[in-house]
Amino acid sequence: MTSAEPVDSTLSASTRAVVLRYHQCWKHRDLDGVLALYHPEVEYHDFFQNRLFGLAQLRDYVADCMPRDPLELLEHTDRIRVDGDTAFIQYRLTLRGGDGLTSFRSSEAITVRDGLIWRVNDYASLVRQERTLASGADTRPATSKLGLSARQLSLLAEDLQQYFVRQQPYLDPQLNLQQVASASGYSRNQISYLLNQVLGLSFYRYVNQARLQHLLSALAAAPLTVKIDELAFAAGFNSLSAFYSCFRQHLGVTPKAFLKLDAEQQHSLRARPHDNR
Repeated sequence: MTSAEPVDSTLSASTRAVVLRYHQCWKHRDLDGVLALYHPEVEYHDFFQNRLFGLAQLRDYVADCMPRDPLELLEHTDRIRVDGDTAFIQYRLTLRGGDGLTSFRSSEAITVRDGLIWRVNDYASLVRQERTLASGADTRPATSKLGLSARQLSLLAEDLQQYFVRQQPYLDPQLNLQQVASASGYSRNQISYLLNQVLGLSFYRYVNQARLQHLLSALAAAPLTVKIDELAFAAGFNSLSAFYSCFRQHLGVTPKAFLKLDAEQQHSLRARPHDNR
């Protein structure tokens, strides 16, 4: 019995060394270094996607998930805990997507065999973050059941935003989710998941936000005689009640009160965060 303890200590030390090298390679975006540490019979269980990867699929998977942009980070959030041939780690992965950075919490159980990584069980959760994170915004974990990796969710957010900016589909008062899905190349379920679980918005709230931004830009360049109701319909709102509700939610005042403010006060209201849920 007395000889078992030093053997376990040696095994734990060896496991820790392998896992430390592995995550240094991830942190420094060393794709070949990461792949060199996988056992030929590695099994990588990504429970976020509900998928299992072997060595042949891991190059594309790792390249897809690895931070690329200088603002994208992989940061440990707790010390590595080791028990024999298995290490337990926690970290935060931050990726660029949509109009900001999206973070993912991840916990991994990594089993080492023959000095290489033999099993990985990766439990990730996407953290919904408002733009006003510093002021104590709400966060909520969510797990994708749609086969989308963390990177793919970020790209979906960016693609959707760029589609709305360039094509302005919101100008159609009858715009629906299926039309957006068909035009953007994603499924209805993927877009719904992004909006509901990541951004915390319904489809129509997201669309009306885009309409409101369009209206505010048009209002700044419009003659003083223009009626704001006319601009609302031109921006795609299909009813004045929907327009007034969206306006109050995002600017905190009615359209009539907004028009009475000077330019500086209007700018201040537009820049101030309001509850958009």
